[in-house]
Amino acid sequence: MLSFFRKKTSEELPTAVKGNSTNGEVPHRPTLQELGYRNANDLRETIYDFLRTIRDPEKPNTLEDLHVVYEEGIFVNEPTPGNVNTVRVEFNPTVPHCSLATLIGLCIRVKIERNITHNLKLDIYIKKGAHTTEDEINKQINDKERIAAAMENPNLRQLVENCIKDED
Repeated sequence: MLSFFRKKTSEELPTAVKGNSTNGEVPHRPTLQELGYRNANDLRETIYDFLRTIRDPEKPNTLEDLHVVYEEGIFVNEPTPGNVNTVRVEFNPTVPHCSLATLIGLCIRVKIERNITHNLKLDIYIKKGAHTTEDEINKQINDKERIAAAMENPNLRQLVENCIKDED
Protein backbone atom coordinates (compact mmCIF):
# COMPACT_ATOMS: atom_id res chain seq x y z
CA MET A 1 0.00 0.00 0.00
CA LEU A 2 1.41 3.38 -0.95
CA SER A 3 1.84 5.99 1.73
CA PHE A 4 1.28 9.56 0.60
CA PHE A 5 2.48 11.25 3.77
CA ARG A 6 5.78 13.04 3.52
CA LYS A 7 8.05 11.80 6.28
CA LYS A 8 10.23 14.23 8.19
CA THR A 9 13.99 14.03 8.45
CA SER A 10 15.74 14.67 11.77
CA GLU A 11 16.79 18.10 10.50
CA GLU A 12 13.17 19.15 9.95
CA LEU A 13 12.15 18.50 13.55
CA PRO A 14 11.92 21.33 16.07
CA THR A 15 15.01 21.79 18.24
CA ALA A 16 13.12 20.76 21.37
CA VAL A 17 12.36 17.41 19.76
CA LYS A 18 15.90 16.83 18.48
CA GLY A 19 17.35 17.11 21.97
CA ASN A 20 21.03 17.95 22.21
CA SER A 21 22.34 16.51 25.43
CA THR A 22 25.90 17.00 26.60
CA ASN A 23 25.45 15.99 30.24
CA GLY A 24 25.41 12.23 29.64
CA GLU A 25 21.64 11.90 29.32
CA VAL A 26 20.16 10.02 26.41
CA PRO A 27 18.87 12.69 24.01
CA HIS A 28 15.18 12.62 23.15
CA ARG A 29 14.56 10.78 19.89
CA PRO A 30 11.40 11.54 17.94
CA THR A 31 8.44 9.18 18.05
CA LEU A 32 6.96 7.69 14.90
CA GLN A 33 4.21 10.30 15.01
CA GLU A 34 6.75 13.11 15.29
CA LEU A 35 8.48 11.67 12.22
CA GLY A 36 5.23 11.83 10.22
CA TYR A 37 4.00 8.23 10.52
CA ARG A 38 0.53 7.45 11.82
CA ASN A 39 1.73 4.28 13.58
CA ALA A 40 4.13 1.32 13.26
CA ASN A 41 2.04 -0.16 10.45
CA ASP A 42 2.53 3.04 8.43
CA LEU A 43 6.32 2.69 8.78
CA ARG A 44 6.05 -0.98 7.71
CA GLU A 45 4.03 -0.03 4.62
CA THR A 46 6.48 2.75 3.76
CA ILE A 47 9.43 0.35 3.94
CA TYR A 48 7.59 -2.22 1.83
CA ASP A 49 6.86 0.43 -0.81
CA PHE A 50 10.62 0.97 -1.16
CA LEU A 51 11.50 -2.74 -1.19
CA ARG A 52 8.89 -3.86 -3.67
CA THR A 53 10.64 -2.02 -6.52
CA ILE A 54 14.07 -3.65 -6.07
CA ARG A 55 14.94 -5.62 -9.19
CA ASP A 56 16.25 -9.18 -9.04
CA PRO A 57 19.95 -9.32 -10.03
CA GLU A 58 19.36 -12.14 -12.54
CA LYS A 59 15.78 -11.79 -13.72
CA PRO A 60 13.79 -8.90 -15.21
CA ASN A 61 11.39 -9.03 -12.24
CA THR A 62 11.10 -7.17 -8.97
CA LEU A 63 11.60 -8.87 -5.62
CA GLU A 64 7.87 -8.39 -5.05
CA ASP A 65 7.01 -10.17 -8.32
CA LEU A 66 9.15 -13.14 -7.25
CA HIS A 67 7.74 -13.13 -3.68
CA VAL A 68 11.23 -12.61 -2.28
CA VAL A 69 9.98 -9.63 -0.24
CA TYR A 70 6.48 -9.44 1.16
CA GLU A 71 4.71 -7.05 3.51
CA GLU A 72 4.23 -9.71 6.20
CA GLY A 73 8.02 -10.11 6.36
CA ILE A 74 8.54 -6.59 7.73
CA PHE A 75 8.32 -6.29 11.49
CA VAL A 76 8.38 -2.95 13.33
CA ASN A 77 9.30 -3.78 16.91
CA GLU A 78 9.00 -1.68 20.04
CA PRO A 79 11.50 1.19 20.16
CA THR A 80 14.65 0.80 22.22
CA PRO A 81 14.89 2.68 25.56
CA GLY A 82 16.50 5.54 23.57
CA ASN A 83 13.40 5.53 21.30
CA VAL A 84 15.22 4.15 18.26
CA ASN A 85 12.79 2.23 16.08
CA THR A 86 13.80 -1.36 15.35
CA VAL A 87 12.80 -2.93 12.04
CA ARG A 88 13.34 -6.55 11.03
CA VAL A 89 13.06 -7.44 7.36
CA GLU A 90 12.73 -11.07 6.41
CA PHE A 91 13.17 -12.17 2.80
CA ASN A 92 12.73 -15.48 1.02
CA PRO A 93 15.19 -16.36 -1.77
CA THR A 94 13.59 -18.13 -4.74
CA VAL A 95 15.69 -21.30 -4.25
CA PRO A 96 17.43 -22.76 -1.16
CA HIS A 97 20.87 -22.48 -2.80
CA CYS A 98 20.45 -18.98 -4.29
CA SER A 99 23.96 -17.67 -4.95
CA LEU A 100 22.78 -14.05 -4.91
CA ALA A 101 21.02 -14.05 -1.53
CA THR A 102 23.78 -11.93 0.03
CA LEU A 103 23.51 -9.39 -2.80
CA ILE A 104 19.72 -9.26 -2.38
CA GLY A 105 20.13 -8.65 1.36
CA LEU A 106 22.63 -5.88 0.63
CA CYS A 107 20.20 -4.28 -1.84
CA ILE A 108 17.43 -4.38 0.77
CA ARG A 109 19.68 -2.71 3.36
CA VAL A 110 20.95 0.01 1.01
CA LYS A 111 17.45 0.81 -0.32
CA ILE A 112 16.05 1.26 3.20
CA GLU A 113 19.04 3.22 4.51
CA ARG A 114 18.90 5.64 1.58
CA ASN A 115 15.15 6.24 1.81
CA ILE A 116 14.46 6.23 5.54
CA THR A 117 16.39 9.24 6.73
CA HIS A 118 15.73 9.00 10.47
CA ASN A 119 17.53 6.83 13.01
CA LEU A 120 16.54 3.19 12.63
CA LYS A 121 17.97 -0.11 13.85
CA LEU A 122 17.72 -2.43 10.88
CA ASP A 123 17.98 -6.22 10.99
CA ILE A 124 17.75 -8.18 7.74
CA TYR A 125 17.33 -11.95 7.72
CA ILE A 126 16.61 -14.77 5.33
CA LYS A 127 13.38 -16.53 6.25
CA LYS A 128 14.15 -19.44 8.59
CA GLY A 129 14.74 -22.63 6.60
CA ALA A 130 14.67 -20.90 3.21
CA HIS A 131 18.39 -21.13 2.39
CA THR A 132 21.12 -23.71 2.90
CA THR A 133 23.61 -21.14 4.28
CA GLU A 134 21.18 -18.70 5.91
CA ASP A 135 23.19 -18.29 9.14
CA GLU A 136 26.35 -17.22 7.30
CA ILE A 137 24.43 -14.87 5.00
CA ASN A 138 22.48 -13.34 7.89
CA LYS A 139 25.76 -12.63 9.65
CA GLN A 140 27.21 -10.96 6.54
CA ILE A 141 24.24 -8.72 5.77
CA ASN A 142 24.03 -7.47 9.37
CA ASP A 143 27.75 -6.74 9.82
CA LYS A 144 28.49 -3.02 9.34
CA GLU A 145 32.13 -3.57 8.42
CA ARG A 146 31.33 -6.19 5.78
CA ILE A 147 28.62 -3.96 4.31
CA ALA A 148 31.00 -0.99 4.13
CA ALA A 149 33.69 -3.14 2.49
CA ALA A 150 31.20 -4.54 -0.03
CA MET A 151 30.02 -1.07 -1.02
CA GLU A 152 33.62 0.04 -1.60
CA ASN A 153 33.91 -2.56 -4.37
CA PRO A 154 32.98 -0.64 -7.57
CA ASN A 155 31.61 -3.71 -9.37
CA LEU A 156 29.44 -4.77 -6.46
CA ARG A 157 28.29 -1.19 -5.87
CA GLN A 158 27.21 -0.95 -9.52
CA LEU A 159 25.23 -4.21 -9.20
CA VAL A 160 23.45 -2.83 -6.13
CA GLU A 161 22.75 0.50 -7.88
CA ASN A 162 21.25 -1.31 -10.87
CA CYS A 163 18.97 -3.37 -8.63
CA ILE A 164 17.72 -0.50 -6.43
CA LYS A 165 17.36 2.28 -8.99
CA ASP A 166 13.84 3.59 -9.40
CA GLU A 167 12.33 3.07 -12.84
CA ASP A 168 11.14 6.18 -14.63
